[in-house]
Amino acid sequence: MAVTLGGRGSGGPGPVAAPPEPAAVRLLDRVAVAARALPAPTLRDDQFVYTRTTGHSTALTETASGAMEASRTDESAERWISVDGSADSLVRTARGTAVEPAYGKGTGTLGGPTYRFLESLPTDPGELLKLIYADTRRNHGPGSGSTTGPDQEAFVAMGDLLRTMEAPPGVSAALYRAAARIPGVVFLPEVRDGAGRSGVAVARVHDGERTEWIFDKDSLRLLGERTVLLEDSAWGKAGDTVTSVAVIGRGVTDRAGQAPRP
Repeated sequence: MAVTLGGRGSGGPGPVAAPPEPAAVRLLDRVAVAARALPAPTLRDDQFVYTRTTGHSTALTETASGAMEASRTDESAERWISVDGSADSLVRTARGTAVEPAYGKGTGTLGGPTYRFLESLPTDPGELLKLIYADTRRNHGPGSGSTTGPDQEAFVAMGDLLRTMEAPPGVSAALYRAAARIPGVVFLPEVRDGAGRSGVAVARVHDGERTEWIFDKDSLRLLGERTVLLEDSAWGKAGDTVTSVAVIGRGVTDRAGQAPRP
């Protein structure tokens, strides 16, 4: 039996986190300003949003002796996601090529966004945070049996949205400013992403793991995300990077499988 990192937990959401660090709030505000200044793309419904990533994840597998063994999986991928959800999406990984069924025109969720869905999200940080917390409290609040809790899940959900697809500038800026209101968010002055690039980060610690969002120090563009162990466990030694995904390419194409224009 294999367990992928992310299902790990100690049985509860843990103690109440401290307010976000001022340095983290300042960085996220600068990132939001840079994101908001980017030109909004004009996309057709029949096009695809392209994202190329490199990195790895960690899984635990039970051996014949009953011990748990950690192993890495290459998570490098290319993804083409239908702008409006009306066409199948395409994913190429080291394990092969997969077609993901269309969501349906005009659909999309926080966990499976399309560009049109992202366009529909509030650009007010408070309203956007309220929407995300409504989902995380429903699925990870008291009585849910969740081992992470709504604060950590909100941080993870926002990171997934930002990494999976480049959102409209106003929504990206709102996501960063909303993240600056989550308790427990901290600042890291020097981090390397899954492609070896140096950056600066904001992060949140939960259950011996630190989830980091990494940004280019100059452009403040999102480079990627990683999870680092802060204590020894079955997943590895303290300091090990157990998951890491770096964004190395984005673009728009007219069909799935097509390389984006330079």
